[in-house]
Amino acid sequence: MHKSIQHDHRSSNATFWLILTTVFWGGSFIFNKIGFREIPPVTFLFYRFALATLLMGFLCLPRLRRFNRRTFRTGLIVGLALAATNLSFVLGVSGTSVSRAGFLNNLFVLLIPLLCFAFWRERLDRLSGAGLVLALAGLWLLARGGVDGFNKGDLLSTLCALFIALHIISVSKLLRDEDIYLLSFVQFATVTVVGGTLDLLLPSVPLTVTWVSLGSLIYCAIFPTVICFTLQNTYQRYTTPTKAGLIYTMDPVWSMLGGTLLLGERLTTEEWTGCALIFAAVVLPLSVKRLRERQLGIDYRAEGAAAD
Repeated sequence: MHKSIQHDHRSSNATFWLILTTVFWGGSFIFNKIGFREIPPVTFLFYRFALATLLMGFLCLPRLRRFNRRTFRTGLIVGLALAATNLSFVLGVSGTSVSRAGFLNNLFVLLIPLLCFAFWRERLDRLSGAGLVLALAGLWLLARGGVDGFNKGDLLSTLCALFIALHIISVSKLLRDEDIYLLSFVQFATVTVVGGTLDLLLPSVPLTVTWVSLGSLIYCAIFPTVICFTLQNTYQRYTTPTKAGLIYTMDPVWSMLGGTLLLGERLTTEEWTGCALIFAAVVLPLSVKRLRERQLGIDYRAEGAAAD
């Protein structure tokens, strides 16, 4: 009885903190877009992760004695996937609306089972297949809607969803018992090196940094990077993967609200319909799976609680 109450309490706390991460992630779309007005996307990426690396390095000072070659190798591999994710993210957001980018990024939920089937022959269930069909219909409507149709920014945002899926899969396949904080530090440092290298190779652009763009940069370094990674790694183990997936589908809702209220973005009817279909493609399969979990009494939280 006591264990059940403890699990429910931890699950409720996990739900709150994971929802908070979606708010921060959704906000990153808006603040990146604001920052890009004065700082080029790749330069913004470099400074964001350089600051995040410094902050995470400070947090990791008491843990440095645990740092080893395996942590470095794993963090480097996963960090390259994270670098590809964030590079496609900033280039995508800079070329399309935050509303469209948010929904397109969320396609990663459907791409994970598709990639697992393609590379590891893990079973692709009918729900995921139906979701992919809905998502394709949504993409088609997005391609028809808007002034420019399906532009380069939309394509890069869709590519970003692929890299998000690859990053999540690499984490699940490669991580064993490494220190999460040290691993995050190596990942952030890897993205910083990749971003800095690309920034040096690209033509230099004069920067005019104001308090607005600086504030956007600080927000993106702290909240959707350092804090969100820490919250996700700390609390996701206290809920089921399906419930966590449902919570994360709130990301594009926050980005859409922010884009509409703060940036004055407006979508056409076809764009709204396309976004709604993509959202349904993600939410409906996850909702059915969540319902089945409840009916079967599946609970992954016991394992996470035992780990404490």
